[in-house]
This record gives sequence, structure tokens and C-alpha cells, in this order.
Amino acid sequence: MIKRNLGQVARMCGGTLAHGERDSHIEIQGVTRDSRTAGAGELYVPLIGENFDGHEFAAETLVKGAAASLWEEGCPVPDELQEAPLVLVPDTLSALQRLASAYRDELGLRVIGITGSNGKTTTKDLTAAVLGTVFRVHKTEGNLNNHIGVPLTILQLDETVDTAVLEMGMSDFGEIELLTMIASPDAAIITNIGDAHMQQLGSRAGIAQAKLEIAAGLKESGALIFNGDEPLLRERLDSLELSEGAELIPFGSAPDCLWSAANVSVSFDSSTFDVVSPLLTADEAEVLRGVVLPVPGEHNVMNALAAIAVAYRFGVPAASIRDGLAKVVLTGMRIQPVNAFNGAKLLNDAYNANPTAVRAAVDLVEQLNGYRRKWVVLADMLELGEEEIEMHRSVGAYVTPKKADALLTWGPLAQYIAEGASGAFAADGRADDIRHFEQKEELAAWLREQLQPGDLVLVKGSRGMRMEQVVQALES
Repeated sequence: MIKRNLGQVARMCGGTLAHGERDSHIEIQGVTRDSRTAGAGELYVPLIGENFDGHEFAAETLVKGAAASLWEEGCPVPDELQEAPLVLVPDTLSALQRLASAYRDELGLRVIGITGSNGKTTTKDLTAAVLGTVFRVHKTEGNLNNHIGVPLTILQLDETVDTAVLEMGMSDFGEIELLTMIASPDAAIITNIGDAHMQQLGSRAGIAQAKLEIAAGLKESGALIFNGDEPLLRERLDSLELSEGAELIPFGSAPDCLWSAANVSVSFDSSTFDVVSPLLTADEAEVLRGVVLPVPGEHNVMNALAAIAVAYRFGVPAASIRDGLAKVVLTGMRIQPVNAFNGAKLLNDAYNANPTAVRAAVDLVEQLNGYRRKWVVLADMLELGEEEIEMHRSVGAYVTPKKADALLTWGPLAQYIAEGASGAFAADGRADDIRHFEQKEELAAWLREQLQPGDLVLVKGSRGMRMEQVVQALES
């Protein structure tokens, strides 16, 4: 975590000390925005939102042991804080971001920024695992991937860390550009372009434009590692203003991709593949043959290729790349293999959902063989904008009897998934294998009664639908 005196903090964030040199030598160890978890020696950052003002909790935080607080100019200082160590700033959020950027520059470490519609967290975990075989790595924890979370993650870095893997999320234009300018990545990854945040960005082309903002902060001679199978990215590469000496590194299945996979084999809890690249020596190619990834799905093999491309660029040996992938532990609810109460197999993919991600998960179900019955359980996909009903119908049409034996849905929008799938199932004489439920609990209870050993169940929905509760109901 950041360790600086208050005078240094003031200079780094563009603030002034409320009491001048008197407080300049106070030592700061860490930064917090949450008064409930404030620790001894931390710098408190009172953020202001639509329905809250963190300044109201500054006194409480200092009583708990915080060393000092930022304070937004123009906010009256209450009597109990008149003598408190405060750093006055024009805007506390901007000051937090400026402090993080300055700290990142002082550390001199390498930074990898990761964005994309799907697979950001998985790619972050894979990248951190592979780089961690050689370097001291810190990665984004939880959902700290926005305009507040990324600065806080940077400020968590220990001075002994030499590599940071930062996930960068967004919901509108300009947000990724802000994050990349704060983090100044040495390498940036774009996993893919999907359908998330259509409500704000309007189209997949708009999503591609927003994701490519990550290139704006690339350091000189940095690398943009991107999904080479996505035309919307390729179409915009020529218009990018890249830093001097920056390199474009495509991964995927297109002929000119520098990193590809061959002989892909997928099981319930793993994937196996050969890494193919013109950059590899013959010995390295041999080491990266038959790589085992403890994560199922061809889409996760693509995520692994992005991680491999980063690791190879930074000199991680082929054997270490292989070992890092084999030992990765993923953040939960991303195609997480789980055993049901009776031995049936569950794929918990309940963290989030959009049409592209759902199709990838359904493809995985189709690829997995040897099961008595394959169930696909889907809930609403949120934030899709004006075309949300048609997008749900389209996803439903993608779930055919060839891919799954039964489809269960829950949610006001998910009924259109069931509607979209009904034609293909009816034509196959299996209309009864589609069921829509008005209550999530009813769905879970009904499926628990039907489930048999040897069955496979995929559970997926947007975060707000909390579909992990279905998984929990089937676990025990």
C-alpha cells in the first residue's frame, strides 16, 4: 500500500495542507473511502454521490485511527475537525485519481490493463497467474474496476510489487480513457466486443470504440493485444493514435493472428490445447503443446491466448507459462464447475450475462458430451437498451435441441428467450422441454426434483438476477 507523508500526498494529488507544514510529516499508510473499514494510519477520501457525502463520516474515521483526510474545498469544516490534518482539494474524486496516477509513476512497475465485453476477470486471473510465476504480481480484486476502484487498486500496491494486472470496466464513452490515463499500461488487452451496455453505447460499433480507448494511455513501446477475430476492432486500428513504438498483437483464429490455438479439447472442468505462434522457437512450441487449462470452454482458451501473449512479451519462459495456466484459480461464478447434491454437474456462470457471453456458454454445453441430459437455465440479460426483447429472442433461437436437451428461464425478459427457442424445440417434437417460471425459487425447486446423476446444468443471468441462488439450491 502507499506509504508517504502528508506533504508528499498533497503534492501528488494537487492539494494543500489545511495547517501548512504543521502536518506535513504525518505518515500515511494506505487509502480508504469507506469509514466503516478505516484502519490506523490510512488517508480517508470522502467521496460525494447523489445520495451521500463522505465528509459526514470524516470525524468518525479519524477517531478510528485514520491519519488524515482529503477535504473538498467549499465544504464547511465542522468544529470537531478544525484542527484535524486535512488536505484541501478542488474535488476529492479527481484528487484520488491524481494521487493514484502519481503513485503509479513513482513505483516504476509494469502495468497490464484489461478490458472487453466478456472475459475480463477470467483473463485478469489467467494473466496474473502466468506472470506470477516470474514476477511479484498484484491484480484487481472483486469489482474494483471503475473510476474509483482502479485508483484504489493502484494505491494498494506494495512497493515490492513489480507487475500490476488491472481490470478496466465501463458503461459509457470516456470511462476507459480515464482509467488508462491513470494506469498508463505497458500492455493492454481487449478480450472481445459483445453486447454489454448497449443501452449507453448504442451499438457494437460504439462498444468497440469505447474499448479501444484503452490504447490512449499506452506507454511508449507498449503493446495492444486484441482479439483478431473481431472485425469491429480491426476496422478501427488505423485510426488509433498509438504511442511511439507501440505494437499491435492480435490473438484468435484469423490467419494473421500472432497467437492461436490448435487441437482444442474441452471437458466439464478443463480445456486442453496447443499454442501456435510464429514467435515461438521449436523448443518453446513443444513445451506449449497440450497445455492444460483448468477452465472449460473454447472462449476461455481465447482468454488464455491473451494472457500468453502478455507473458511472452515480458519474457516469461514457456515452461512457466504452462505451469501458471495449470495452477490458475479463477474468481467465482465464471463457468465454475460445481457438484450438485446428487452428483450431477453444474456450471455456475451466474456472475453476469449478455448475448455474446450466453452464446459462448451454450456452445460449451454443446461441446460437452457423455451426459444423460443437458439443461440450460437462463435469466434476464440487463442493460441491453431498446432492442432488449429482440436480443433475448435471438439468444433463445440460438438454444436449439442440438445444443441442449432442455431450457428453463426466469425473469420478465427471459420469457422472450423461451419464446425464441420454442420454434426449434416444437419442430423437434420437444415443446415441453422449454419451461418459463414466474419465480426463481419455483424454478430451482422444480429442477431439483427433475435432476438426475449424470445430468449437466448451465446456470447464467445478469448480476442483478442473482442466479447463483439456483446453484446453491441444487448444491445441497
